[in-house]
Amino acid sequence: MNRNSIDQNNLKSFSNYFKKRENSKIIANAVIKNGINDTALNNESVKKMHYNFSEEIDVGKVTNQKKSGRCWMFAALNNIRYSISKDLNIKDHDFELSQSYTMFWDKLEKANYFLENIISTVELEIDSRRVMWLLNEPTNDGGQWDMFTALIEKYGIVPKYVMPETYHSSNSRYLNKILSLKLRDLAKTLREDFKLGADKESLREEKETMLAEIYSILAYFLGEPPQEFDFEYKDKDGEFFRDSGLTPKEFYNKYSKVKMTDYVSIINAPTNDKPFDQTYTVEFLGNVKEGQQIHYLNLPVDKLIDYSTAQIKDGEPVWFGCDVGQWSDRDLGIMDTELFNYEEVLDTKFTLDKGLRLQYGESILTHAMAFTGVNLKDAEPLSWKVQNSWGEKVGEDGFFIMSNDWFKEFNYEVVINKKYLSQSDLESYQKEPVVLKPWDPMGSLAAK
Repeated sequence: MNRNSIDQNNLKSFSNYFKKRENSKIIANAVIKNGINDTALNNESVKKMHYNFSEEIDVGKVTNQKKSGRCWMFAALNNIRYSISKDLNIKDHDFELSQSYTMFWDKLEKANYFLENIISTVELEIDSRRVMWLLNEPTNDGGQWDMFTALIEKYGIVPKYVMPETYHSSNSRYLNKILSLKLRDLAKTLREDFKLGADKESLREEKETMLAEIYSILAYFLGEPPQEFDFEYKDKDGEFFRDSGLTPKEFYNKYSKVKMTDYVSIINAPTNDKPFDQTYTVEFLGNVKEGQQIHYLNLPVDKLIDYSTAQIKDGEPVWFGCDVGQWSDRDLGIMDTELFNYEEVLDTKFTLDKGLRLQYGESILTHAMAFTGVNLKDAEPLSWKVQNSWGEKVGEDGFFIMSNDWFKEFNYEVVINKKYLSQSDLESYQKEPVVLKPWDPMGSLAAK
């Protein structure tokens, strides 16, 4: 008997396996007609996941990243927006920070970061795994908190009216396509010039001319960022204010009490190769070359829960990164490990735990949002209120609800103010980070 391939005996056995289950045809018809999610939807989970929270922050309306992968920017800018609105007594509906402004600088810095990585690897053959990794995706919309920190510390922020959305900030597919095409073209030039005898310093001189071209392309798609502007607003009492001639850095320093460098990225990656109480960074991952680099502290998930709870109870939202597509429903806005009865409907078992899902490619961080509430019972979280950036037509006016079990299984990162960390965790954060390979699952970017 040849066990290398599927033969007719196998097919008969497979069919019998399917048919022997009671109601197999009824279940198949339901899935075929309605889809697996509607068939497997657990109404008990829907009833349990109600939008009531013992601790809740009123952050105003949700924003809409539209057809772009800027969730990490939206989540972070929403936290800053909330802080400024509260401090200046502005209606949240009347105030938003520019996401296209940060997008412009992120794209330019990512282009420089990519070309620097190409220069640093010019000695390698083009089919080496590292070079192919770089060329696979020269640029995208995704990012991490440390990358956002690097941008804001260098370029500041501006109100949305100063640099509003454009067609391609909200629909970034072709912007990324053009930039990737151009960056691969420039990578070819740098590598060929190196083979012709140019040293790395000469290549960096070439790179400056290349970046001027990238800047122009970005200006065509997004407009040029302002150098200074007037900050104008009305408070909730109708009083008008104006602060003239501000640079974006001055605006950030003056009006944002949320300072990026006060926060640390804490991850939960329960895999054998990443001990807890150790810090990690990722090769080739970043944007601002001289800015803050990726720096994660790996801790048990209960610490992520405790720190997030403390920060919310103190009135401050929590930026987090998760795998949003797992056991979740966009329209209902529910994220719960019991939301779908897949195992019961399909008569099968799924045995991978959180660490194994990371190692076997089943789950990675895909999306960033913000916790704005938590429902506590006897000091233990039951569920979390989530501020998304997919507009107001999903979930409950754009807000989602997450069960605490889902947090444990599919949430990978929270960003916490240092003041909430224990002394031992602060000391662990100061450790020299272990450098992870570019393709490590913790090198994924929030880009949904």
